[in-house]
Amino acid sequence: MFSRTAFALAPFLGRLTVTSEIRMRLPAGSIFVANHDSLADPAVVMTALRRLDLHPVVLATAGLWRIPLLGRALTRDGHIPVHRGTARAALALDAAAEALAGGRHVLLYGEGGLPNRRDAAPTPPEPFRTGLARLAQTSGALVVPIGHAGARRIASGSVGKQLAGTLTAPVRRPRCHVHLGAPLRLPTETDRGTTAAHQAVTTAWQTAVRAVERRYLERP
Repeated sequence: MFSRTAFALAPFLGRLTVTSEIRMRLPAGSIFVANHDSLADPAVVMTALRRLDLHPVVLATAGLWRIPLLGRALTRDGHIPVHRGTARAALALDAAAEALAGGRHVLLYGEGGLPNRRDAAPTPPEPFRTGLARLAQTSGALVVPIGHAGARRIASGSVGKQLAGTLTAPVRRPRCHVHLGAPLRLPTETDRGTTAAHQAVTTAWQTAVRAVERRYLERP
């Protein structure tokens, strides 16, 4: 999902458009935070960022590291495993802080998981966990909100439905849109920072949803 392979394959899975409110050169060590509603959206988001010549380190579920070849590729590129529900989960934030201090951008998903839904409709971001706000506090990094829509038309629902959706995507060519909001500094208080980030990502997500809906209305 996070490799050059995803960038090469993404055009075959759908039609992706990207918009951005970034009007400056991002300082080294910025944090990207995106909504998470499909197993396909990491590939969509990373493809959009690659188009903008942005190559962040990604915080992702540690289970991906158990997949042959993919795990080694993720480690090689410096991505960070998150061991959810264990005492090791906090280590991911320490690794992310080190990456930021070293000048790498970091991408994480504020919700920390996927929504419990089986339909393909776009879903608003669920409440965020506090890790993003705490990382922004300790690092002082700018936060860039990312909203995306359309990935659920590639993969959502049961395992069988997701597999079928992915296999038929090259024929259906679902529309996807990724929108990067304006960078912001989060409030230093954890709860306020978490709320501010959630609101910013929700606004970016709404922009992406409108863009996808507009493209479906405009299609021949």
